[in-house]
Amino acid sequence: MHAQQKKWLYLLTLSLVWGSSFILMKKALIALSPIQVGALRMFIAALFLLSFGFKSLKQIQKKHYKYIVYTALLGTFFPSFLFAFAVNRIDSSIAAILNSLTPFYTLIFGVLLFSFPFRKNQFTGIIIGLIGTLLLIIKSADINPSQNYWFSILIVIASIGYALNVNIVKKHLNDISALSIVTGNFLLLLVPAFFVLYASNFFTDFQPIETKLSALGYIALLAVIGTGIAKIIYNKMVHIASPIFASSVTYLIPVVAVFWGVLDGEELNGMQLLAAFIILFGVYLLNRSK
Repeated sequence: MHAQQKKWLYLLTLSLVWGSSFILMKKALIALSPIQVGALRMFIAALFLLSFGFKSLKQIQKKHYKYIVYTALLGTFFPSFLFAFAVNRIDSSIAAILNSLTPFYTLIFGVLLFSFPFRKNQFTGIIIGLIGTLLLIIKSADINPSQNYWFSILIVIASIGYALNVNIVKKHLNDISALSIVTGNFLLLLVPAFFVLYASNFFTDFQPIETKLSALGYIALLAVIGTGIAKIIYNKMVHIASPIFASSVTYLIPVVAVFWGVLDGEELNGMQLLAAFIILFGVYLLNRSK
């Protein structure tokens, strides 16, 4: 398959997988705390990846070590907890829409920190996208006053981490395989995730009742497919596409996430949909002017 076809196949696959991850987190949070959801997601994904990817670690050279650490923290560790806390307080579909800020930060940091090219007319797309994001937060807070939309800031912080992660992978880890990068990330995260789980009393308090077993099932599905396999696919896409294209998956994720959210009883009104359209239009301009 041609590289051009591959990158679009990867993009659509990741949109479906990561678009479904928000509803899985929401379901898991019914019986587990945000700390436990984030830690379990990493712990299970680490065990899964190390079961078959351990041999790929030999590709990692001394020059790669610090970047493996950076990408593990920025692309997985902190976002796993930030998203869990955010989804626990705001609608999963709104969290997914806010995550579409990632390409904006990818462009900004790519230009400022990684010397990637930038055209002035891309700035228009950034401004439009940010206006849409602000409108979405304000209108969502009006419609759902019981939800604390200050937690939207956590999504913004996680998006910054994702943006830095994709630029680091493209610039400094492009010479090793996607499996090596992801396995290296989760090898580093295995022990911290275990200790966070231990500190949260998961091993002493967990009871094999239906709600908790269902929550564990949702997390296992999210960890194996939505984290382990998806991150391998994502890094493969970064290797053959630009950082902006790779981060554009966050524009399609909300489409899937909103679908699941509506099925689960979440409500979206016309102003929220308009705000989402403005964000996506900003994304379109950002990529069209590339």
